[in-house]
Amino acid sequence: METIKALVIMLMSLINGIFADKKEIQTNTANVAPATSVYDFKMKALMGKEEISLSRYKGKKIVLINVASACGYTPQYADWQAFHEKYGDKIVVLGFPANNFGAQESGSNEEIATFCQKNYGVDFQMFAKIDVVGDNQHPLFQWLSNPAKNGWNDKKPTWNFCKYVIDENGKLTHFFASKIKPTDDEFKKAVGI
Repeated sequence: METIKALVIMLMSLINGIFADKKEIQTNTANVAPATSVYDFKMKALMGKEEISLSRYKGKKIVLINVASACGYTPQYADWQAFHEKYGDKIVVLGFPANNFGAQESGSNEEIATFCQKNYGVDFQMFAKIDVVGDNQHPLFQWLSNPAKNGWNDKKPTWNFCKYVIDENGKLTHFFASKIKPTDDEFKKAVGI
């Protein structure tokens, strides 16, 4: 009975993920200055106790992705690692594990790090697990999804592997839903490659 229940939950989670991305792309057309900057945030690294200031990425584009290890989109880790290897000198990929969608990131930070390295060779910067939606939404994702804070965008992550693009000056420019990959034309245009 427990196995059937678990399978039903997994199936419902997958169905929700497929239909969660009704609007795939959102772009900043308002050209409004944000109230605060992405550079104001410090995030705890996935491993260790180091806090990393996002101001360290000034002058580069940044792609922030909410990630999970047991999602239908998890194979995107390979796509983002390849992108990081090719463009990491000018476009930074940052991963934020979250267990907000279908309980698909239930592991500890250590387990997440081991999974990502072992299965996908991930060496782009990963951060400690946070909430990206809900009552405990991390302030960074509040900034990313609140127009009063970022200047224009109201899109919260709709599922795992949503992407936010920040330009070289710290301005949020694009939101991409889960299924968008770094090889998609819309994404390549957004980051100028």
